[in-house]
Amino acid sequence: MGATLSGLEYGTNGSAMGPGLGDIPESCVACVFMYLTPPEICNLARLNRAFRGAASSDSVWERKLPPNYQDLLDLLPPERYQNLSKKDIFALLSHPVPFDHGNKEVWLDRVTGRVCMAISARGMAITGIEDRRYWNWVSTEESRFHIVAYLQQIWWFEVDGVVKFPFPAGIYTLSFRLHLGRFSKRLGRRVCTFEHTHGWDIKPVRLNFSTSDGQLASSQCCLDDTEQDNHKRGCWIDYKVGEFIVSDSEPATEVRFSMKQIDCTHSKGGLCVDSVFIIPTDLKKQKRRGV
Repeated sequence: MGATLSGLEYGTNGSAMGPGLGDIPESCVACVFMYLTPPEICNLARLNRAFRGAASSDSVWERKLPPNYQDLLDLLPPERYQNLSKKDIFALLSHPVPFDHGNKEVWLDRVTGRVCMAISARGMAITGIEDRRYWNWVSTEESRFHIVAYLQQIWWFEVDGVVKFPFPAGIYTLSFRLHLGRFSKRLGRRVCTFEHTHGWDIKPVRLNFSTSDGQLASSQCCLDDTEQDNHKRGCWIDYKVGEFIVSDSEPATEVRFSMKQIDCTHSKGGLCVDSVFIIPTDLKKQKRRGV
């Protein structure tokens, strides 16, 4: 492609051949950038001055931001975003923006500019979490929140949570991120143990959510597999609960979600609870690595 671009300005013998990329007005370049993704814009900005100028235009980056991006900025101290260009605001919001005492994060997908959210286990109500006979908090780099809740053993398993946020219009998928077994590092290698892992193959866990405008979703699944080749142990899996539709960011959408296995005929344990993700469904389909 480099030879083709160079040929627009010079012939093979170095003689001028007429207008080239450098002669395209910056306003025209900006119009083209409206239809490109942020990574594509940043790559093309290296070509020449006109492309570089268009790649910094507020009119271009305004189109890449969600309509209610100010709601995300309001979660930050004003000095973090005052006097920033729209490009710098996009860069700022593409990093996690914590709220609710750091137990929740929201950010923009760097390719599409869509709003994504994660909710830490610390931001949920977990039955028995204060009793160390049942649950422990485990620090880890494998969580974006650097901590997960580890269940040793319990009879009544219940996790509940709620979030209220002005999600932009779109379709969103809610899922729980879970891990069977306890993991650690030994001599630089990741090691999983399953001494507490039991009870998840007997009856399914029920996953539910409801929204403030009356949408409901539920699913159920056995978290463990009794087969010898058990692919569910020792890895993080996203368990999808369902999808909900947002027609407008105002009023804010409230989502209540839960995960339960409250059949007290048997105990269960050996499970790590990391977080709940609320991701635009089209992004989830592209990036999903769970079930």
